[in-house]
Amino acid sequence: MKLPIGYLKFHKDAFINYQLNRWHLLGYTEKGDIEKVGLSAKRTEDYVKGFTQLAEEAIAQKRLKNAAFYFRAAEFWVAPKDARKLPLYEKFSELFYRAFKDDHIERHKLAYAGGYIPAMRLEPKKTEKQGTILAFGGFDSLIEEFYCMWAYFAEAGYEVIVFEGPGQGGALRKYGLAFDHDWEKPIGAILDHFNVSDATLIGVSMGGYWSIRAAAFEKRIKRVISFPPVYDWMEMAGSFNRVLVDQLMKRPALMNFLVRLKMSNRKLKHTIDQALFITKKEEPIDAVKWMLAMNKEHLNSALVDQDVLLVGGENDAFQPPKLLYKQQQALVDARSITTQIFTKKEQAGQHCQIGNIGLALEVMLNWINRCVI
Repeated sequence: MKLPIGYLKFHKDAFINYQLNRWHLLGYTEKGDIEKVGLSAKRTEDYVKGFTQLAEEAIAQKRLKNAAFYFRAAEFWVAPKDARKLPLYEKFSELFYRAFKDDHIERHKLAYAGGYIPAMRLEPKKTEKQGTILAFGGFDSLIEEFYCMWAYFAEAGYEVIVFEGPGQGGALRKYGLAFDHDWEKPIGAILDHFNVSDATLIGVSMGGYWSIRAAAFEKRIKRVISFPPVYDWMEMAGSFNRVLVDQLMKRPALMNFLVRLKMSNRKLKHTIDQALFITKKEEPIDAVKWMLAMNKEHLNSALVDQDVLLVGGENDAFQPPKLLYKQQQALVDARSITTQIFTKKEQAGQHCQIGNIGLALEVMLNWINRCVI
């Protein structure tokens, strides 16, 4: 499958525009449909209604892949406590597996911590298996939405196992598992279930943090791709802001007030709402605590002794190159470290290389092939 190339201007709001590009460039939507929503969406509700309508139209036209991803695009913006959230997720999931039924995707459900972890497995599409890739998404992603990536690696001859850990996708929405930053725990359960002793681990978006954390403690992971790294959110703040945050965290009522005040910003509101959703908490300060827990001490970078690939984009507004360089310096005992920062000229400078995902996949595959041999 040839993925689209080019980061487009669908909407004047940078955050909305990124999400519209996300759905377009993952390969399973129609550009004209995305443009239609971009032109009409002024409020979040316009976005939800626009994509829901596109999904229904696509179903009527038997474009099931399009329909599935339009339901996912709608679900993305629906508030966690909105009654439409779970039904939209279930429509996306049901349509996705119907649309890709000929790909013979194995679906698994692992008992974990009183709930279940959903996983999918893709057989290698070559006679001789090249190895096993274990992967997962980040903050607000679902494993199915990155299917273009998983299919790419399977086509290259790898067994691909992808999963949603606590706080993600179906693990949260259907089985009630709240988030836990100790990502080596669900990964250990996945490796046990599939009897894997040698895997390449890929963490997408914020998953780039949890992939490094997991590699520090789970040595069945032999190679790790952080796509891109987080390292420590507070490394983006100056010394004054770090001190200010420390002081405000000692005054929860004031911190809650200030965060609520700033939630008039669409991007920040989505981030706070999503953090509370995945942690099953209520107060804005709990979202701040969750973000602050993604720090360099918890990461334990010095324990990583595997081959590491750090991938980033020069214009990444979410996880900028500064964090990648910090992560690189902290990997003092890694067997090898490779860094790749994609550029605007390559149409790959945005977060997770939205603009030229195909190029990023090619670089990652070449690196894995070299390390596996």
